[in-house]
Amino acid sequence: MSTLRRLTVPIGAVASVLLFLLVNPWFPLESGSTADRIVTVAFWISFIVLLVALFELRKEPGGETIEVEEPAFTRFLFSNSRAGLFWLPIRLFVGFTWLEAGYHKLSGTGWLDGGSSLAGFWKGAVAIPAAGAGSPKIAFDWYRDFLNILLTNHVEKWFSWLIVFGEIAVGVGLIVGAVVGVAAFFGALMNMSFMLAGSASTNPVLFLLAVALLLGRRVSGYYGLDRYVNEFLEARALKPRTPTTHVGQPMAA
Repeated sequence: MSTLRRLTVPIGAVASVLLFLLVNPWFPLESGSTADRIVTVAFWISFIVLLVALFELRKEPGGETIEVEEPAFTRFLFSNSRAGLFWLPIRLFVGFTWLEAGYHKLSGTGWLDGGSSLAGFWKGAVAIPAAGAGSPKIAFDWYRDFLNILLTNHVEKWFSWLIVFGEIAVGVGLIVGAVVGVAAFFGALMNMSFMLAGSASTNPVLFLLAVALLLGRRVSGYYGLDRYVNEFLEARALKPRTPTTHVGQPMAA
């Protein structure tokens, strides 16, 4: 057993214990305390290290071996090109929803003219109601701190452009079926950001569908441009490389 493989278990155990300390309801750490911040930072460090270790572990012998077989229907849904017909209406629904949302912001006010709408959304999200007046919209202090940093530095002036054209790009990518996995990932990322800020709306449904499209990325864009993009990339990958020569240097026999 390699050193890396031996380390993944204790790293995972440490990350699990730290997460338990953060979320358990029996003896929670005081929110915002030094201990809370230390444990939070330690958890994210250990979790990121675990992800890196697992990513590297796949390169070792046996790392690509399938040890747990998936159900036949799941294999068909995520691996068979004919299942692209199942993903097509889902892809179009999510794509047009994002495209409409982006176009609404593009053609309206408060986004590309200074980002006042985005700043207002952030201010409403970070606000903490008075005692007995309800719960704050944001459940995690670290995300509230993150939004406060953005507000303090007036990031909304350019971040609003990123959101508007990001929504449009995600919508177009899903509609035409181009790099569906990338589009679905960034769509899910925006959904998660809105939900962390306390906005439900359509975000939970779109997030769930985006994750499903991401899992089925190999076939969800088959009835779209991904079919031809993947064929082109596979042809390039399988094309034998011709040796290059420099002027004045004969090719080796």
